[in-house]
Amino acid sequence: MEAGEHSPPTSPETDLMEIKTEKTPYSPSEPPKIHRLDESVVNRIAAGEVIQRPVSAIKELVENSLDAHSTSINVVVKDGGLKLIQVSDDGHGIRREDLPILCERHTTSKLTNYEDLQSIKSMGFRGEALASMTYVGHVTVTTITPGKLHGYRVSYRDGVMEDEPKPCAAVKGTQIMVENLFYNMIARRKTFQNSSDDYSKIVDLLSRFAIHHINVSFSCRKHGASRADVHSVTTSSRLDSIRSVYGVSVALNLMKIEVPDSDPSSSVFNMDGLISNSNYVAKKTTMVLFINDRLVECTALKRAIEIVYAATLPKASKPFIYMSIVLPPEHVDVNVHPTKREVSLLNQEFIINTIQSAVESKLRNSNEARTFQEQTLDSSPSVTLSAKKDSNVNPSPSPYGSKSQKVPVNKMVRTDASDPAGRLHAYLQARPVDNLEGNSSLAAVRSSVRQRRNPKESADISSVQELVNDIDGNCHSGLLDIVRNCTYIGMADDVFALLQYKTQLYLANVVNLSKELMYQQVLRRFAHFNVIQLSDPAPLRLLIMLALKEEDLDLESNENEDLREKIAEMNTELLKDKAELLEEYFCIYIDSHGNLSRLPVILDQYTPDMDRIPEFVLSLGNDVDWEDEKNCFQTIAAAVGNFYAIHPPLLPSPSGDGLQFYRRRKPEKNPDDKEKATDIDVEMEDELEHELLSEAETAWAQREWSIQHVLFPSMRLFLKPPTSMATNGTFVQVASLEKLYKIFERC
Repeated sequence: MEAGEHSPPTSPETDLMEIKTEKTPYSPSEPPKIHRLDESVVNRIAAGEVIQRPVSAIKELVENSLDAHSTSINVVVKDGGLKLIQVSDDGHGIRREDLPILCERHTTSKLTNYEDLQSIKSMGFRGEALASMTYVGHVTVTTITPGKLHGYRVSYRDGVMEDEPKPCAAVKGTQIMVENLFYNMIARRKTFQNSSDDYSKIVDLLSRFAIHHINVSFSCRKHGASRADVHSVTTSSRLDSIRSVYGVSVALNLMKIEVPDSDPSSSVFNMDGLISNSNYVAKKTTMVLFINDRLVECTALKRAIEIVYAATLPKASKPFIYMSIVLPPEHVDVNVHPTKREVSLLNQEFIINTIQSAVESKLRNSNEARTFQEQTLDSSPSVTLSAKKDSNVNPSPSPYGSKSQKVPVNKMVRTDASDPAGRLHAYLQARPVDNLEGNSSLAAVRSSVRQRRNPKESADISSVQELVNDIDGNCHSGLLDIVRNCTYIGMADDVFALLQYKTQLYLANVVNLSKELMYQQVLRRFAHFNVIQLSDPAPLRLLIMLALKEEDLDLESNENEDLREKIAEMNTELLKDKAELLEEYFCIYIDSHGNLSRLPVILDQYTPDMDRIPEFVLSLGNDVDWEDEKNCFQTIAAAVGNFYAIHPPLLPSPSGDGLQFYRRRKPEKNPDDKEKATDIDVEMEDELEHELLSEAETAWAQREWSIQHVLFPSMRLFLKPPTSMATNGTFVQVASLEKLYKIFERC
């Protein structure tokens, strides 16, 4: 309509028809058209279902690491997992030829046919997790397989590789890094405003994995933090694992429970676990449930157990429950939930009822002994005085009955210096004069803790102070800068670790570094150590005899045997005479019978190789100068440092050439011997070799974990490398990064 023209008048009916036409874009006779969604839309929708929040991604990655037979899993998180998720393991790695399809949907190494689901034992099986992460985040994978000289790094987006895999230096296993999670899902990203809430869920997840997989060490920390919020090491006791993860107060109040059921007519299953007793008090139920080693939730089982505890525990108190249920794989349907959080069990109701009855019986039998905490209230004189004042002011009873009207604490006004508002002094106990000894012991404990936190204050002996000053004066400034700012890459061999400092690569002798670190720590913590209590006291005489036999190759000589007996007897008597000094200054406790029962803690979270105790005891007897005070403390500190140093394990490394040591050696046998040999003998030999190999793998994995997570972080904080380390081969410069890049380019 042109300007100046007037629109024709319209009726209300016409306006109504126009409005209806705008609101109804299509006629009821024409239904909306069905069309096929774009593949990227489908994948993004599926990804939002599988990866619901950062903890979902970490659960999938940790389960992949467990499927890779890892013995060490480390998780680093930034901003609750939205900015960065980094999961590193020491598993078998990923082959170079598998990297192009690694992050495509429904690509997996766990199964090939649908029937494989009936006997699946791995955590993952769909092949959707990594693909889903690439659709909602930026994924980078660094991996190396056993026997390879270098690893590969590749980035993924929307299920495909961005570039070809690039060769790179890599530590054993796989590292997967997810950055900017949910960067393309604005609505979901806005729901995660509180990063601490998501991080607490991640810590809870890793804690649950840690107490079940006790043969795997777990670590979880925030990006940039030096201390891990979850830290567990491989152990043979699940109770020890719970103690290190959930605390001593939880572990002290747990009971072991087992429910075996081998009746094929009902359901074949085994359940073993740990449940809290009547003394345990908590405000929230903690239930850790694994079914066939799979972390799941079962609301029905949790409710059934809570009903049992409700009749036993005080009001508002909740239990701690850990349970591991093992069933035949064909009795478990794992494919019932997008995030595999739930499973379906055959005869589930019967299993729950059986477990509930067992828990009820266990609690009823344990309820005979119960611990209660009581609080004694002693009335102070001021309370009596104030009561008299109140009675004088208001002697008449309240008109509303016996109940007096309460005054809120924030409304109370201080009217007398001896009667503070809030009347908190009414709950204080009047301490008698006899309790001064208790106060002094408490002061002594506080002083000990203060000195342990500030070791410089504890070096009040002049000779020890001189030794510490020698360390500070002989410190090499260049090496100190390398130690403070180096980056640990990995172990090059049994002794040397590869470090990066700026653009330089160095080989560092781990044994020498750990000896020097332990020696310096002994002097700086002098007389203020925590202790390691040996489960069984070890006789000094037998320990010294073992050490002498290891040094003497001629084991059949009677003269040597007599000489060893005399040396052992003399050293035992010497150490018994010096027991008071060793206990007071080094927390090495030797009783009057010549038994060693306690050792000092030099570094937190680190336990020395106990197989080297005989060598350590012999060194205390032979190598210590007991005449001069300064030399005495120096030689004892050196012996302790040598004992606590990170030596290669006694068993050879199970990788590379060391694997030949564990393979069964088959010497030529006579035909008669071959006939006598049975399949049982061969199986026993195979089992022994497997146990030996497993023990060696555990020892070497534990050593590498200690080097990366205990030695080098402590070294950056405490070690002051002396000048001698620059000349004795402890630090060897390998090459610059520029040279390595040129070598890779040529390759």
